[in-house]
Amino acid sequence: MDSATKEEMVNDLIQAARYNDIDDIINLASEGVSLDLKDSQGRTALHMAAANGHLEVVDYLIRNGADPNASNMENNTPLHYACLNGHTQVVTKLTLAGANVAALNSHEKSPVDEALSRGKMEVVAAIDAVSMQMELDSAKIS
Repeated sequence: MDSATKEEMVNDLIQAARYNDIDDIINLASEGVSLDLKDSQGRTALHMAAANGHLEVVDYLIRNGADPNASNMENNTPLHYACLNGHTQVVTKLTLAGANVAALNSHEKSPVDEALSRGKMEVVAAIDAVSMQMELDSAKIS
């Protein structure tokens, strides 16, 4: 695949995720397009879906192997974007999928810091609830 074709596929994937076009994402994936392709700023489809609160797209991407800890050029993860924009259901989905709640971006801010900076207390509560549930589940297993 030449670089122009790859860039076009990346742009198509990113735009589909940004605008909640699950059908386009499914079609691109069926054509063999990697769901973890990054644009020139290092963003993936999961970054765009998380930033815009598109839960169905986030769910599809995660179920099909997209990396919940992918980082862009500023080390922001999809969880940073979801927290910053207050998308509680997406935050829960990403956290359950193994997104690192302590990951620091290039500004030394974690996803929780980003939520707090915007007064998104419901997001912080969602992360706390998922973290507690995961600890309880872990304690039951051991």
